[in-house]
Amino acid sequence: MTKESPMPADERPAASRARVVSAFGLRRSAVLFLLTPLSSLHADPSRLPLPKEDRTNGKHTLAAVEKLKPLTIACSARIESPLGRTICTATIVGEDGYVLIKASEVPELHKTRIQFSDGRTADLREVHRETRLDLVLAQAVGVTGLRAVSFGAARPLALGQWLCSVADAGKETRIGIVSAKFRRIPGTGAALGIRMDEKSAKDGKGVRIIGIASESPAEAAGLQEDDVIINIAGEKVAEFRRVHDIVNKRQPGEVIDVRYLRKDKEESCRVRLASRTKVLQNWEGEDFANGGISLRSDNFPEVLQHDIPLLPTDMGGPVATLEGKVVGINIARVDRVTTFALPVEAFWTETQQWIKDDRHPPKAVPAQ
Repeated sequence: MTKESPMPADERPAASRARVVSAFGLRRSAVLFLLTPLSSLHADPSRLPLPKEDRTNGKHTLAAVEKLKPLTIACSARIESPLGRTICTATIVGEDGYVLIKASEVPELHKTRIQFSDGRTADLREVHRETRLDLVLAQAVGVTGLRAVSFGAARPLALGQWLCSVADAGKETRIGIVSAKFRRIPGTGAALGIRMDEKSAKDGKGVRIIGIASESPAEAAGLQEDDVIINIAGEKVAEFRRVHDIVNKRQPGEVIDVRYLRKDKEESCRVRLASRTKVLQNWEGEDFANGGISLRSDNFPEVLQHDIPLLPTDMGGPVATLEGKVVGINIARVDRVTTFALPVEAFWTETQQWIKDDRHPPKAVPAQ
């Protein structure tokens, strides 16, 4: 007597399928929904799926956080190049022009300007740069009457709690959730994005490039395969290990000078370094982040991780709870579903002291 094979689940009679589903404790209404043909759903307009504008951070979704705009958009500003290209976002921390910016995005702050939500623009004066936090405190020259952000505690936040943040160069708000526990993010060092010949050049001078990573600092600076690096950051180099050591001890976002030979002609360029993590993850230009990754995406003492859909240019802006408490500053876009923010506890005490010292510098000691 042969043993009969069980009937595939999708070929069982509807009544049998209902009993199976009911065995899992689902309500009868849920069972009926599962057994309802899709064609009948489309026949009833009242049971259609969500309209397009409600499936993402659309107008109906964001209507719930409309009241938070004064706490996000009005308290942020856009950092741009002299030609008007958006570089990143800033958070206003003083009504007299003090702002916090992601430091690795503005290695040469004096070459940028700031634009506020009310349309005013100004030059920036660097006050304090804190590499450990990847923050720079700056002041908009000649600007007063700004709305400064009001911070609340970040550490009580729980997984899954809703947050909102500024996006699109400070033009809109978007929402997401706390997606991981607070933690330290170790650093892996900086990188150029090149592969080097382990043998010295024929004449013993320089290191030959044998590969360039897609969308890397080296590619952006114009370096090419077969270029021979002869000097980096002011130091002559003759072996690949030394190039690695010079670059690795620096922070992502730093700019270094590189001199190289191309077809026996000496040339030079300036390279803005990126996190080694960023370079290695995107070596073949896979665009796995679908919108780009921050130049510096690691080496933070503590982060608040969330999944608000943002871009690298949104980094530096405030992130708030739906109760209106600003709990941190976005500091790194890591991939398509991960953004790191510095929780307020990691930087605000120090920032207040930097502002105080700048407003009230020590008086000059009279000459004796």
